[in-house]
Amino acid sequence: MRVGRHGTHLGYCTNIHPGETWPEIRGNVESHVRNVKRQLAPDRPFGVGLRLSGAAARALREPATLGAFRDFLEQNGLYVFTINAFPYGPFHGRPVKEAVYRPDWLEPERLGYSDDVAHVLAGLVDPEDSGSISTVPGAFRERIQSPQDIATMGRELALHAVTLWRLREDGRASIGIAIEPEPECIVETTAQAIGFLEDNVFGGAGARAFREATGLEAADAETALRHHVGLCLDACHAAVEFENPTEIVASLAAAGVRVLKLQVSAGLRIMHPDQDALATLHRYAEAVYLHQVVIRRGTQLTRVLDLPQALATATPADLGDEWRVHFHVPLFHASLGAFASTQPFLIELLALQRRAPFTDHLEVETYTWDVLPPELRAQPVDDAVARELRWTIDQLEAG
Repeated sequence: MRVGRHGTHLGYCTNIHPGETWPEIRGNVESHVRNVKRQLAPDRPFGVGLRLSGAAARALREPATLGAFRDFLEQNGLYVFTINAFPYGPFHGRPVKEAVYRPDWLEPERLGYSDDVAHVLAGLVDPEDSGSISTVPGAFRERIQSPQDIATMGRELALHAVTLWRLREDGRASIGIAIEPEPECIVETTAQAIGFLEDNVFGGAGARAFREATGLEAADAETALRHHVGLCLDACHAAVEFENPTEIVASLAAAGVRVLKLQVSAGLRIMHPDQDALATLHRYAEAVYLHQVVIRRGTQLTRVLDLPQALATATPADLGDEWRVHFHVPLFHASLGAFASTQPFLIELLALQRRAPFTDHLEVETYTWDVLPPELRAQPVDDAVARELRWTIDQLEAG
């Protein structure tokens, strides 16, 4: 679905719906995605943000399976423009926590998985168009033991970029791999993403590996790497890190790092926390996903791995000035009872996109519907997703 004055692609990520096998994921597209399309774009093409597990990516890469899915999309007015290749394994119904990052970019399975996804996307996107793939931000921070580990991640990402470059050289669609900064990972913030890419992908071990594999000269290799490797900017993650939308966009532009995808999301925000607020916050301390917490005291930030840990170690005499929690909440709620959301950050970011687009791909990604407090998931998930997309469209078309 193209929206706004500049025709940005907008969809929602199917990681919202439980399903790991290809038949389960296709079933979600046939039911949920078509239902959302009927509500929002009954007479025009509707973009799909596909989530593929490792097993589903291997299955869909089979030519007959891919061809059948491509025909289905065309017959139903759907098109895939982006794929979420972040969670490799199960993502619903069981504890995920920090296991969501494995395999990471230190492990060969991540490269193989990403290559499978790239071949799938190249088979779904028209050659004259572009596709994006979001991926883990290197690795969970505790996995990194030495500078060599960071260099290894850069090299592996660059080797994946070789696959993307070869697809483009063969006349296929232009596809980019987008690392997604997230709290408690080796790449948490926009500044860290820029530094990691500059030192380890566009330069360093990544650049050397790319040149060796492609035979390109240094300048051409850097141009290709900057084209195929960039950032997935998750608005919830960046807001939880207390980043500034204007500074994010400006710093990425100045560094020549592409924003290949914007994930339209919002997190929890607790202003002037007290014991009553923290007691209510226990309702969000669930066992499936990792909910990193960043606590602001003046200009100082303290990071805590997970919400249950932050609640257990909170000191009543010093709760800080503000808590932000990596818990994706519905975009259309500015207020969540005792709490706020980071919706103002998202509104500002979408206003920047509206005035001077910095990406072509937008994807709504509130994947937490089945673990939200009951009052926040009272309506059917398809209706809630459609409402989030309408809210996003309103922001992109405002003014």
